[in-house]
Amino acid sequence: MVKAPGHDARFVIASDQSLIVYFDPPGESGRAEARHLQNQITQRGHEQVRKLLHLLQQEPVAGVRNLHPAYASLLVVFDGVRLGHAEVAEILRGYLARMEDVELPEGRLVEIPVCYGGEFGADLAEVAGSHGITVERAIELHSSTTYLVYFLGFVPGFAYLGELPEELVTPRLATPRRGVPKGSVGIAGNQTGVYPLATPGGWRLIGQTPIPMVRPEREELSLLAIGDRVRFTPISAERFAMLERVWG
Repeated sequence: MVKAPGHDARFVIASDQSLIVYFDPPGESGRAEARHLQNQITQRGHEQVRKLLHLLQQEPVAGVRNLHPAYASLLVVFDGVRLGHAEVAEILRGYLARMEDVELPEGRLVEIPVCYGGEFGADLAEVAGSHGITVERAIELHSSTTYLVYFLGFVPGFAYLGELPEELVTPRLATPRRGVPKGSVGIAGNQTGVYPLATPGGWRLIGQTPIPMVRPEREELSLLAIGDRVRFTPISAERFAMLERVWG
């Protein structure tokens, strides 16, 4: 067990060439192993993930191939010929000991226009009805919150954003759709996000954005990055069509 400021950091072997660093909320370490695959959405824990990720990106470890952040953990993938689990854990202890002095860069505030409901958000009316609120209230709740980009995954450019207002927290679909249109804005649990590509998916669709979330010609493929903040801005169907023409 390695102590990080305000959290318990612990290592779990994920494969023969990977190790996960978990940051448990204070007081949770006694039940840690029983729920070692659980990732709690806490900004405090995620800040520790970002600090460790920042250090490892600024001072890369020879033999570490990839770093994959999540809500409360960081997966470290390494070259098994050059490094072993014990050696990687020892190296990471040195980074963990220095995290208190890390100052994270300020994330950008990114505004994403969204056309809500109807053909753009097939599940919005059902989501609103399940919570006993109007569609207008659901849109107001979703678009009045500033979300944190916790991490990217699933497909390139898909950012996991949190957290939703309590009134909108809704489980994902029991059966995923075979096809979700590109730009669809969905919710699942207390998360929200934008599908950057047409793909199968089980999140409840409440709107769609005409802004591309990934563009191959950009230096940074994804529009969003870990640590960014996101606001959704309601737009009309006419505005959607105009922006869609602009962005192609």
